[in-house]
Parts: sequence; C-alpha cells; structure tokens
Amino acid sequence: MVLFYLSIALFSGLMIANQSPINADLRTKIGSPFIAATISFGIGAIFLGIISLLTKGQIFPSIAFIEENPAWIWLGGILGAVFLTSNVLLFPILGSIQTVILPILGQILAGLVIDNFGLFSSHQVSLTSFRIIGIIIVITGIAIAVVLPNFLNQNIKALDRNITKKTNLASKVKWQSWAIVSGAFAAIQQAINSHLGVLLHSPAQGAFTSFFIGFISIMLFTIFHDQKLPLKTEFKKIKLWNLLGGVLGSLFVFSSVIVVPHIGTGLTIMLSLLGQIIGSMLVQQFGLWHSIKLNLKLVQVIGVIVMICGLMIIKLL
Repeated sequence: MVLFYLSIALFSGLMIANQSPINADLRTKIGSPFIAATISFGIGAIFLGIISLLTKGQIFPSIAFIEENPAWIWLGGILGAVFLTSNVLLFPILGSIQTVILPILGQILAGLVIDNFGLFSSHQVSLTSFRIIGIIIVITGIAIAVVLPNFLNQNIKALDRNITKKTNLASKVKWQSWAIVSGAFAAIQQAINSHLGVLLHSPAQGAFTSFFIGFISIMLFTIFHDQKLPLKTEFKKIKLWNLLGGVLGSLFVFSSVIVVPHIGTGLTIMLSLLGQIIGSMLVQQFGLWHSIKLNLKLVQVIGVIVMICGLMIIKLL
C-alpha cells in the first residue's frame, strides 16, 4: 500500500510539470501572470468542488466544523497563493537559477522540520543519520539535474547576471531569504491541507476548501496588482487545453492531501520534485504544450539517478 502512495506522490509531480507550460501559454495569451493564475485557480476550484460534491455530497464545510476547529487549518490555500505569486515576483530580481533552487531548498528543509516534530498534526518521522544523508544526496541530485544545466547555459548565465546586478546586496539577501521562506510555505501548505482532509474525512473536500481559499486570495491580489480585467479579445485566444492547468494543479493538491498522512510531508515533497523534474525533461524533449523544445542532456539524467538513490536511502534504510 505504501508503494501506491509513493507512486501518487511521484505522479503528482508529473502533473505539475505539465501544468507549468500550460499556464505559461495561458499567461502569454492573457498578458498577465496573475490573471492567468486566477483563471487557473478558478478552474481547479470548480473541478475539486465537483469531486467533493460527488464523493461527500457537499462542497463547503459546515458552520459547526468551522467553529470547532483552529484557524490555522484554513491557511493552506493562502500559503499556496503566496508561493505562486512569490515565484512570479522573484524571477526579475534573482534570475532563473535562484528562483528555482531556493524555494526547493525551503520546501525540503521545512518538510524535514514538519516531519521530525510532527507539526500541524502531521505524521511524525524522526530525523535519522541515514535520512540526513539521503536528503543531502537528493539535494545534490536536484542541483545536478536543474541548476547545473542552467549554469552551463551561457545565455541563461548572462541573463541572470544582468538581472542580479541591478539589485543591491541588502535587497538581494532579503529576496533570497524570502525565496526560501516561500518554499517553506509550500511545504507547510501540504501539511495543513492533509490535516484538513483528515478532519473533514474527505480528501476531496479538504483539497477543494484549500484551493477555493487560494483562488479568493490570488483573485484579490490580482485586482489590487493589475487593476484591470482581461479584454474580450484576450479571452478569445484561450484554447480549451489552456484550462487543463487548473485541473492539473487541483489534482496535485488533491494528491498531497491523500498522500501526506501516510508517508509524511518531506518524502511527499521530494518524490513530487523528482516527478516534476522528470516531467519537465519530457515536456522539453518533445516540446509539449507549445513549450520550447530542448534536447535531453546527460547531466539531467545523472541528476535524476542521484535523486532516486537518495530517496531509496531515505525510504529503505
């Protein structure tokens, strides 16, 4: 049964890898990353609402449930929205390499702390020496698969240098710290969402509730930030498959609500990251969803193998 949950966590990462280029294409057509995110969140919320209605017979939690439980169980959706908007805001300040690796580092470190202390009523997994070694190997694999190819790409290095030289050291450190914190928020979100699903006795309703709160949060931020609505001509550019991003994102949240209570937050995060990296490699290799076609590099394969070795140490030793 554990293998089943491990497989779901891995597959959820594959879904996110496909969501990213779909949402990127939607953003190009709409002209705003935040409006595109609002549309994606809205579609995902509707999808999860239907699943919740079919499986539990209701969509929203009862008033009694809201009154009986602590306020922090509603923070998952807000933290997810903060993580999403942070990624958009970080790129023009830190560049692509740091925007990718620092939130990942925050996710893994926060996942470790959550598991070790059983925070947010999550499944407690003690931090052993083998687990530490495995995590270090996983992080090394991520660096090889994600950071190294970008570092070796002269065009990306030049772009990142141009971006980062515009930011002074104090501001850069502040945003680097925020990148790690925003990654930690993503890990905390998964732990909170899974507990919400347990309390509701319905992973679907827990995922919907979190996603709906995230939708409201990102919509309010978009109204404040963009101060405009998309034009009718921009909506006409949207293809049906552009709406799949919201469905895939909602399925990712749904999957984590199911998986985290059984294998822990940390392992769920690392398996989904592995799936995301593998999925991104496949998307780029075949140029799926109108993405730029890039040939698979040997260094990426080596990085994935290193990650798998680290995960085996974490789970088996």
